[in-house]
Amino acid sequence: MQEAEKRGFTLKYSDAQNKQENQIKAVRSFIAQGVDGILLAPIVETGWEQVLKEARRAEIPVVLIDRGVEASEELYLTKIASDFIEEGALAASWLAAETSGDCRIVEIQGTLGSSAALDRKTGFERIISHFPNMQIIRSQSGGFTRAGGKMVMESFIKAEKGGTDICAAFAHNDDMALGALLAIKEAGLKPAKDILLVSIDAVLDIFRAMANGEANATIELTPQLGAPAFDALEANRQGREVAKWVKVNGPLYLPDTAAEEYERRMTLRKE
Repeated sequence: MQEAEKRGFTLKYSDAQNKQENQIKAVRSFIAQGVDGILLAPIVETGWEQVLKEARRAEIPVVLIDRGVEASEELYLTKIASDFIEEGALAASWLAAETSGDCRIVEIQGTLGSSAALDRKTGFERIISHFPNMQIIRSQSGGFTRAGGKMVMESFIKAEKGGTDICAAFAHNDDMALGALLAIKEAGLKPAKDILLVSIDAVLDIFRAMANGEANATIELTPQLGAPAFDALEANRQGREVAKWVKVNGPLYLPDTAAEEYERRMTLRKE
């Protein structure tokens, strides 16, 4: 919103309630209004081709935000997103180093069918395939929610001898990791010690968990997507070429800087 105001754009917003059908209705509504551009954060990868064709016929550029779609690149202007495969690979690389390549892992996936869940899983598995003693023993979707992460982790703990056979949990986002953390504590185990926790997003609460010794690592999913999205729309308006994928990956954070990072982000939030 702030980025739009700074550049003189009028930003119209539609909350799709995490439902693809609502997103498609919103896109069609924006097309009917004759907007100058559409920023779309697709919930899942598939099912977008028809509405993207409608936007193209109306000559309205569509910028994908945070996630990709399974559709011809001709149907959208660009994708502004992290390399989710790289994020999964970085999480696995940290875990391999931390455990000397010997770890029984449970995986809490994101929303099934989303590009973030598919690619983070692909990247993670690509790395651990090089380590014979690293294996994912259980994998289930927590829907990218804290409640979902807690419920899935509870089922993993029950299935794996009260959690004693689990070396680490890889959660596709921090909210699910924070839910898993609660499940681990309720089972009488110590998160980050009895079961290692690595996740993705770098939300505020995960830094507090790491500072408290209850989480091990997070990879930042940068929230700064507005500026490159509007850059793409402005470049397109001026007839300049726009790359089909603008990558915006963030770093790996560990507990040694977590308290400082938590305070820094709290200060920014108050400003």
